[in-house]
Amino acid sequence: MDLNFTPEEDEFRLKVRRFLEENIPKSGLGDGREGREDKAWLGRAKEWQRKLYEAGYVAMAWPKEFGGQALEPVRQSIVNDELVRAKAPYLIGGSGLGMLGPTLISWGTEEQKKRYLPKILTAEEIWCQGYSEPGSGSDLASLRTRAEIVGDEFVVNGQKVWTSGAQYSDMMFCLVRTDPEAPKHRGISYILIDMHAPGVTVRPLVQMTGDRGFNEVFFDNVRVPRKNLVGKLNEGWIVANATLFHERNMLGSASGSEQRFNRLLALAKSIQRNGRPLTEDAVFRQRLADLEIRVEAMRLHAMRQLTDQIRGRQPGIEAMINKLVGTELNHDLATAAMEAMGDDSLLARDEQSVLDKGYWPYEWMFSLGLVIGGGTSHIQKNIIAERGLKMPKSR
Repeated sequence: MDLNFTPEEDEFRLKVRRFLEENIPKSGLGDGREGREDKAWLGRAKEWQRKLYEAGYVAMAWPKEFGGQALEPVRQSIVNDELVRAKAPYLIGGSGLGMLGPTLISWGTEEQKKRYLPKILTAEEIWCQGYSEPGSGSDLASLRTRAEIVGDEFVVNGQKVWTSGAQYSDMMFCLVRTDPEAPKHRGISYILIDMHAPGVTVRPLVQMTGDRGFNEVFFDNVRVPRKNLVGKLNEGWIVANATLFHERNMLGSASGSEQRFNRLLALAKSIQRNGRPLTEDAVFRQRLADLEIRVEAMRLHAMRQLTDQIRGRQPGIEAMINKLVGTELNHDLATAAMEAMGDDSLLARDEQSVLDKGYWPYEWMFSLGLVIGGGTSHIQKNIIAERGLKMPKSR
């Protein structure tokens, strides 16, 4: 097995690296997690995505008719790795690019593809995800937001919660119950909702990180054209799972874990314990070794998955494995850093003596949320056991 990139791919990587060195915004965007709401920040964030798109580095594997370049997935993988390596700002249109876009390409009508995909690429329209509800998190199929058909429209009433980026989003891809008499996994439809429509109310939630990235979203007789239905009426659970596949892949980034490990290693070298760098402490060295093994396993799994994509193999449970292993690994990396810092881990990000710019306490809290988001670890383990290992279903 040859895990090396071709000379052409290595040359492409250097080209991307040079572009990022010259074009990454120097300040003013943060890491994209803060849930900022001001128009100036939003404008800069959209401008950064448009610059990447115009350079040819966004959605490179999408079909040409939808704004992509129909290139092999390895090219986009290289770009994604370099974005993480360069600590580039998160793309403001990430949910549209990584979740809705691929879903529409597979399940959308031609009208929907032409209407929405170009504006996803350029960040002209920002999307959020309307899945979770109060009481319907891990058991997503128990959702209660209703959509009644009145003429050529859905009339939507209900509430969503933990909706990332809703406060600055233009559109939402949303699950609604359209047949309350059907079994809970049926009778659900997947629709596209204008966030500026009358009756939509967004209330930001303050997270334990201090950010306002999550939101509650309320629908009060919100009217949605029936042409905004993706897939078949009452069969939205199938489309929803397609989106979840893409979301779980996003949450379990191997390159992100590798960069976090390198940052943890640098931190450990800078901390003294018993007069020596922490990296010379036998117990902590063993912990670092265990984490590095897990990071390397993630990298090799990502390479295998990339190979499957290149060869056109149908995906199986890889996204669930990525999500389960990646999010738990990232939280464990942050936990190791917190324990390495000792009492200093309790300092706020703006404290003068805080270590590593306050990255790790924030990362520890943020990564804990990702262990839950996109389906909890327990949910992922059940799916892997039942669909991947063909074990009996849990009762």
